[in-house]
Amino acid sequence: MLESFLPSQNGFAFVNAWPTRPAVVLPTPLGSIRLGDASAGLCGGMIFAALDYWRAGLATPPERPAPNDPLYGFLVHRLVDSWHVPAGVVQYYQWMSLPDGDSSFTMFGRRVLIERGVGWRTIKVQWPQISTDLDRGVPVPLGVVTVASREPRDLALNHQVLAFGYSVTGTRVNVRVYDPNRGRRDDIFISFNTGTPTKPTVFEHNLGIGETRVRGFFRAAYTPDHVPGR
Repeated sequence: MLESFLPSQNGFAFVNAWPTRPAVVLPTPLGSIRLGDASAGLCGGMIFAALDYWRAGLATPPERPAPNDPLYGFLVHRLVDSWHVPAGVVQYYQWMSLPDGDSSFTMFGRRVLIERGVGWRTIKVQWPQISTDLDRGVPVPLGVVTVASREPRDLALNHQVLAFGYSVTGTRVNVRVYDPNRGRRDDIFISFNTGTPTKPTVFEHNLGIGETRVRGFFRAAYTPDHVPGR
């Protein structure tokens, strides 16, 4: 039986800060995306790898790897996996293109729905699936949408974290996450109110993305992999 995931015990001892050169140029249906530079980092690779080590019952390596280290190559490999090309890239782009709240208009006194917003999709579709896994003690990788844009080049501005627990008070949900930008801190969160999903939702957070807002998040497709040396 695996113990509960905790960033202080199962996260990487080093933060998500790497050379400015891209770790990989990812070909996608929307064009090439440069991942792994100073703005994007290896967040997806680090959360996937941390989850791999946790599932294997192994401690994460304590030292930051050099570019020629097998661990660095593994983090880059898992970064590519975390984008789940092509479906994952399309999902990020779709959510970037959506409004925060539902789009609708009134005709003959009736509300006509045009499109569900990022808030509704997070609260009504994604969160029930995510919370079900968390209730079973299974950490969940999250694709965190931070930008509203139709520019494919802005895909790399989004973020990825690993949810490992949550609490609920009334309609307020507080999701506990491992954010590689914050290192081994256990107090990192995304918090939101589920009471009005059709309206723009405020996602409060203390992620390591500065003043950038969180527009919503979805469950990222994850398949376990063997860690280096195993």
